[in-house]
Amino acid sequence: MDSIFTREKREILNLLEEMINQDSGSFYKEGCDAVGHLLKNQYAALGFDVVTLPEAQHGDHLYITHKEANEPDILIIAHMDTVFPVGTVANRPFTLTEDGIAKGPGIFDMKTSHVQALYAMKSLIEEQHPAYKKVALLLNADEEIGSITSRKYIEQYGKQSKAVLIIEPARGTELTTSRKGGGKFYLSIKGKSSHAGAAPEKGISAVGELGHKIVKLHALNDRPGINVNVGVITGGTSPNTIAPNAEAKIDIRFETQEQGIEVDRLVREILDYSDVPGTELTLTGGITRPAWQADAASMRLFELIRKEGEKLGMSLTPVYSGGGSDGNFTGNLGIPTIDGLGPIGGNAHQADEFLVYSTLETKGELLIQTLKALYSVPTV
Repeated sequence: MDSIFTREKREILNLLEEMINQDSGSFYKEGCDAVGHLLKNQYAALGFDVVTLPEAQHGDHLYITHKEANEPDILIIAHMDTVFPVGTVANRPFTLTEDGIAKGPGIFDMKTSHVQALYAMKSLIEEQHPAYKKVALLLNADEEIGSITSRKYIEQYGKQSKAVLIIEPARGTELTTSRKGGGKFYLSIKGKSSHAGAAPEKGISAVGELGHKIVKLHALNDRPGINVNVGVITGGTSPNTIAPNAEAKIDIRFETQEQGIEVDRLVREILDYSDVPGTELTLTGGITRPAWQADAASMRLFELIRKEGEKLGMSLTPVYSGGGSDGNFTGNLGIPTIDGLGPIGGNAHQADEFLVYSTLETKGELLIQTLKALYSVPTV
């Protein structure tokens, strides 16, 4: 019997194109909610109950279980937001080449994963395999900005689960079993403007202050397991004006919780005083994701999935990732978690993001078989 991903390719492509051609950046609530509405209708048509978890500023989140669900204890997590601003779709809408390469904003990270999960559930229902009664899906709309409003739901529903499957996109046949923790800081510096030639002594340079801070923050990269990056800076008004303002966005990464505490403290210490007398610093933000290091339970879950992959001719390997995901939250809580179960592609967050379309079927079949295997075990 053909795979559902082969039988219903036309419908799948239509759905995927509709999803990709909807801008849904993290700060575009209307777009995220449009994607959520589309998925809500798709799941409702299969007999699922969809609970909307409303948000005022960001997109609403969705919690989905089948009407016949019986204490679901397998949680699938996927995010509906992307990093791309409104208008991106108009410039580069969904395309699929003859050699099977799909492109478009969010095609890899991670809209195709939603199609994968939806059709995996549809396949189980058509097959009348009871695994669909044990699955819950949490679709959030703010993962790309740290899951700031959805974290409470991720942890709440994660604690009710024997296994959490994160269907973030994959790199080849690797599945993610550990991830670095991370955080975001936002620095605002106030100085004083003055003419750079006529009266430089009357000015206080916010940009000069920022320069000192960048050097000190990047010096933290010499510490084991810690990464600090001042990735975005703005400031000043004109070349001949002493800069009255400057801003910076700072990313931190760490391998262990202890390193996270350390880098958080060090960043705050550096930004707690002025190097340029008279400048005023305001700091917001902090750690957004804890570090996730695979424990025995997550590795048992990996082994279960690896065996299912072997039956499908796949050779799956565990990998440690420097990037963060919602798996950080459940994995850090000790809930068996495996990430990277989505289709294969590359160049996430870039204009040339792509997906190898054929892997929607191969990773879709792996998800189906994994859900069947998890249904048959009381604990992982």
